Amino acid sequence: MSTPTRQVRALFAHVPAAPHGALPRRRAGATGVLSVPVAGMELCREETAAALFEVYSDEYGVPGMTTDTLYDLLGAAVFELGPAGLLEVTETFSELEAAEFPEVGTCRWYAYRLAVSFWYEGARSRPMTAGEAAAALYLSDHARHAGTHGTDPRHLARHVRQGAGRVPTAALLRLGSAVGADLARVPDPRGDGGWLYRRLMPDRQRARRCFDLIRSNIPVSLPLIVRTDDGDYLTGATPPPGPGNRWARPLKAQW
Repeated sequence: MSTPTRQVRALFAHVPAAPHGALPRRRAGATGVLSVPVAGMELCREETAAALFEVYSDEYGVPGMTTDTLYDLLGAAVFELGPAGLLEVTETFSELEAAEFPEVGTCRWYAYRLAVSFWYEGARSRPMTAGEAAAALYLSDHARHAGTHGTDPRHLARHVRQGAGRVPTAALLRLGSAVGADLARVPDPRGDGGWLYRRLMPDRQRARRCFDLIRSNIPVSLPLIVRTDDGDYLTGATPPPGPGNRWARPLKAQW
């Protein structure tokens, strides 16, 4: 057993397991095709993006917009368009290219974010942040010696999930916030992960290598972070990729 693994187990030996442990059930609409439930309908990602595009303005194009705000905007757009109007705007929207109209790409990523948030029943979910993924990679058995780190996406994805399974998800969230604050100068809204970060990730150069790998152009598939209605945090499934056949890896948690 490696030294980091022993440290992790010792630190969390007395942490109680989540009350229910198991992940909630996936919604019927989340069996491989991501969809968004709204106004009694299940919208595909392109329909969701098209509806958001109809109400998009510069004030909405901010990274800090919450998922609830996005969902409220979607509901207002769907109510205004109606089923026939939604079909019409989706046909037009589908012909637009993000390279020519940046707002199109933004709305498609917003639609993806909404779709993954409804992956589970009785819970909300979001993409794992880059800091959380880097922390998980650090805690895994991935390339513990400088110069030997692999860059195969499947290899990295397996190790992210391995490392995430070595700590309670709530602790991974704290580590992720601390990693982002240290390596990307992202303000840490939690402010309570510094001690844990220094204890479990003492090798800053290794932490930097892990963070850079996650932030690189390698298309690493990352699992979801799930928050149940009871307030428990769990590591979820890996969803289908987002626009451009890539997985989201935001610097900030996007609830």
